[in-house]
Amino acid sequence: MTTALLLSGGVDSAWALHLLCEQGVYPDLFYIKIGDKDNKELTCTAEEDIELCRATARRYALPLEVVDLQKEYWEYVVGYVTEHARRGLTPNPDVMCNKFIKFGCFFDLIGHRYDVVATGHYANVLTDAEGVKWLGTALDPVKDQTDFLAQITYEQLSRLTFPVGPLLKEEVRRRALEARLPSALRKDSQGICFLGQVNYPSFLRRLLGEREGDVIDIESGKSVGKHKGYWFYTIGQRKGLGLGGGPWYVTGKDVEKNIIYVAHGYDCEEQYRSTFVLRDFHFISGDPWEGAPEADVSIKIRHTPEFVRAHLTRRRDGFQIVSEKPLQGVAPGQFCVLYDASHTRCVGSGEISADN
Repeated sequence: MTTALLLSGGVDSAWALHLLCEQGVYPDLFYIKIGDKDNKELTCTAEEDIELCRATARRYALPLEVVDLQKEYWEYVVGYVTEHARRGLTPNPDVMCNKFIKFGCFFDLIGHRYDVVATGHYANVLTDAEGVKWLGTALDPVKDQTDFLAQITYEQLSRLTFPVGPLLKEEVRRRALEARLPSALRKDSQGICFLGQVNYPSFLRRLLGEREGDVIDIESGKSVGKHKGYWFYTIGQRKGLGLGGGPWYVTGKDVEKNIIYVAHGYDCEEQYRSTFVLRDFHFISGDPWEGAPEADVSIKIRHTPEFVRAHLTRRRDGFQIVSEKPLQGVAPGQFCVLYDASHTRCVGSGEISADN
């Protein structure tokens, strides 16, 4: 059985390699390079990544191939981010990076040659009694990354393995330190998918520039400040508004007039929603509810450790979701990820619609 492993330069994929080698599996190693060759801010992290990947590969005497997907990244992922932000929607580049790059272009170019492709994601692959594979949540709820994987296809899932999925992050870090892996002390990336520490507003500024507009208090209807472009803000956002006498929360946008609407106070009702609609839903392994008109589910609308109970109702144009508790910052364009009621299996995801 042939195996490929995607190294990132981080501790998780390095420990995934260690675990495979302990099992007698010696995979071919690949690093996916994106970023922008003309922008030093975006390539410095890639250089460090590659150095750590090479050091890890040498440790296990395995070959490493750098796969340059910069062009594809800017075409598919950056194109998606630009289009969504320009329309006033909230994009999720991490989800689309997995869909189009790590499990899209890589599979098309290289991954299809292998029986198994391993990564350092915190997730699991479950097999039911009928032999159907499902994307399973990780043991570590804080590090669980199934929300970022909820747009992959069944064909991709059926060949994936996640060696660190059954482990806690603290255990991975501890054991990597004991094994003296090159990336054992490296901090987790907080940036945009493979863009390392690039600041998201800076990323958007490069794509769309700036345009000054008014910030309007929805209660008084008066301007309480200025902003530099509606695309920098998402529904529910509190930080980075630059307004005094807070807290202030973004509650809406007028794309045509370049206006940001805000509400004041820690517990203002305008920042919460319990009911919303999902469009263009993507099932990974098929519909577990077999077309039933309603179902009890668990959901996530952002990358957090918590799963929220909800009720799903089918509509002709998608799914209506009613969450058990009000959710802060439900933003059009954002992905809502569906899980079974016990949040054991990730079913798939769809975009939150601007319409109810």
